[in-house]
Amino acid sequence: MRFPRLSLLSLLALGLAALLPAVARAQVKASLVAAETAIVPGKSVQVALRLVHQPHWHTYWINPGTGLVTEIKWSLPPGWTASAIQWPAPYVIKDKAGAITGNGFENDTFLPITLTPPAGLTAGSTITLKASAEWLMCEDVCMPGNADVTLTLPVAATAAPDAAFGSRVSAVVAGLPRADAAWKTSASRDTKTITLKVSPVGPTAGRASTPADLRFFADDNLVAYELPQTITPDGAGGYVLTLSISPDAPKDATKLAGVLTNEKGWLADGSLRGLRVDLPFAAAPAAVGSTVGRASGTPDANARPAVGPTAAPSAASAPVSLISTLFLALVGGLILNLMPCVFPVLGIKILGFVNQAGQDKKKVILHGLVFALGVLLSFWSLAAVLAVLRAGGDQLGWGFQLQSPLFVFGLAAVMLIFAMNMSGVFEFGLSATGVGSDLQSKSGFAGSFFTGVLATVVATPCSAPFLAPALGAALTLSTIESFAVFTAIAVGLAGPYLLLSIFPAAVKILPRPGAWMETFKQFMAFPLYATVAYLAWVLAGQTTENGSLMALFGLVLIALGVWFYGRYNQPGTKPGKVRFGTVTGALVLALGVWTGWPENTEAKIAAAQAAGAPEVVWEKWSPAAVEKLRAEGRMIYVDFTARWCATCQTNKKIVFTSDAVLREFAAKKIVTLRADWTNKDPAITTELAKYQRSAVPFNVIWKPGKPEPLLLPELLTPGIVLDAIKG
Repeated sequence: MRFPRLSLLSLLALGLAALLPAVARAQVKASLVAAETAIVPGKSVQVALRLVHQPHWHTYWINPGTGLVTEIKWSLPPGWTASAIQWPAPYVIKDKAGAITGNGFENDTFLPITLTPPAGLTAGSTITLKASAEWLMCEDVCMPGNADVTLTLPVAATAAPDAAFGSRVSAVVAGLPRADAAWKTSASRDTKTITLKVSPVGPTAGRASTPADLRFFADDNLVAYELPQTITPDGAGGYVLTLSISPDAPKDATKLAGVLTNEKGWLADGSLRGLRVDLPFAAAPAAVGSTVGRASGTPDANARPAVGPTAAPSAASAPVSLISTLFLALVGGLILNLMPCVFPVLGIKILGFVNQAGQDKKKVILHGLVFALGVLLSFWSLAAVLAVLRAGGDQLGWGFQLQSPLFVFGLAAVMLIFAMNMSGVFEFGLSATGVGSDLQSKSGFAGSFFTGVLATVVATPCSAPFLAPALGAALTLSTIESFAVFTAIAVGLAGPYLLLSIFPAAVKILPRPGAWMETFKQFMAFPLYATVAYLAWVLAGQTTENGSLMALFGLVLIALGVWFYGRYNQPGTKPGKVRFGTVTGALVLALGVWTGWPENTEAKIAAAQAAGAPEVVWEKWSPAAVEKLRAEGRMIYVDFTARWCATCQTNKKIVFTSDAVLREFAAKKIVTLRADWTNKDPAITTELAKYQRSAVPFNVIWKPGKPEPLLLPELLTPGIVLDAIKG
């Protein structure tokens, strides 16, 4: 039933697409209006693009957040000039769930523009002003809108206010965001937040006394538009706003520019909703205090410390992720003690301390401390080795290990082997555990110390999967943070031993070893399987589609090799079967590594080019790229696609593995552009809507000299593409 259902949905989509232009025109209506009834030669004319929105629909401000800014392109008579849009103070745009999605306008909106005519216009003539406006309008869905707008006005010696729109346009212009002498602003920043202070100046007659619902709108992406803004009174009539810096913001931004809105208006009569902010960053203040009557940035000797969330905003937030990592590392170290090969030793180890110390409590505690020191030094040694490897790796190109397909595949394979060990498919390290048991019987503090070393290196190999995440962390964190993580794991592992050496009678309260421990170990395998899945997904984005598939097959073969080893290495198995299982497992595992080893895509392309074989190289699509290539007279193939679109991947697999297609593309020097819609992209959404499309796959061919592209069907074959190129 799948195909009829898809066909029905396709017909429905086509029907909706046919209605799209009419719907788009209905949601936002555009027109061009003027503040005055005539044009006076040489005198500026104030006009406005009027956008009338249907209820719940909106368009966007100069910094839209999620969306596209409204634009207007003029076709003016000779000698005329036009200013940019003079943006009114925007409003926060929210979806039905209350989440902030952007900055924009609703209802009846006027966007002023100043036009300047030449001085030589003839009185009594008429002038027609033409422009093309484009916008993105959204409610629950978004669609592009556009309109050609015109305005015809007479030329006269004088002009009167327009009866219909004169007062409204003039009011919008008068209320445009601007700085005002009644209010003073200053700003400072750290790595994560911006502190914006607004303070009253002089007498209260010229300003509103109780600002309300303050909101800062940045002209650029310096401030994260979607995050909450903390607002705190400073006790002197002013306010302090704490703004989160966007992750995409430039690191070297030196000033803050935007609009600070006040729903009660910044002036006493309720006017001036938006206060223009455009100032350089000062040094971050140590405390927030009164600045009334003081120069901007000058400290106040009587300043009071800030209260609430504005006090030292970065001090609490900076180490949160590291603290979380250290906590998880500590828990991981504790969990190591619950592994079947470690837990039974716990009580025996403490009783050994007691026996060695002759019941002297101080000596028992000292043995526990020496044991903990052995654990700590072992983990610090491991951290040091990894730090050295990473330092060498930086010089060898290891700086971003997870960007290497080879590293990702190898890590996935190791994680898979560890997970299968924990699931009970095979036992790992039993002989090493025995070595640890022999050495733990050594007497004196040296015995306690080396027992701590062996608890880390030898006696806990069955816990190795828990060390794998620490290894991954050490390769990505700074050296100091890596040592901190390994220290937390060591404390977790050694903590129970140390506590029991201080309180040896507590051995009696430990739960008895039993079947529950095996169940716990198998359960803990699933986080590692989840890690393998994540790494496979990362690998899929780093190699070819065929390479990704072969990597998955390789992991399956590695799992099969491990299964062979575990199946024929169980206790009591005859030596011949053990050898068979070991050799077969090793061969199958090697085959899995060979099968899944990611191909060096760059080297493969270079070799193919050296051999003279054609190769499709996809470049990033953008409207500007299309216009540039069309101006050069090039033929362009654009693939609107997404990784989650199975049909898109099938099309590329079928079409661009065809030698005939590849040779034709090479012969005609066709440029291939890819518009990747895997993540939301308003530009791609807008482009699709131009052709009444709302889904991918969508492929077009731009031919030299043709005003419109050739649209290809959703399902492609080499023949369809070749016919389109030649036709």
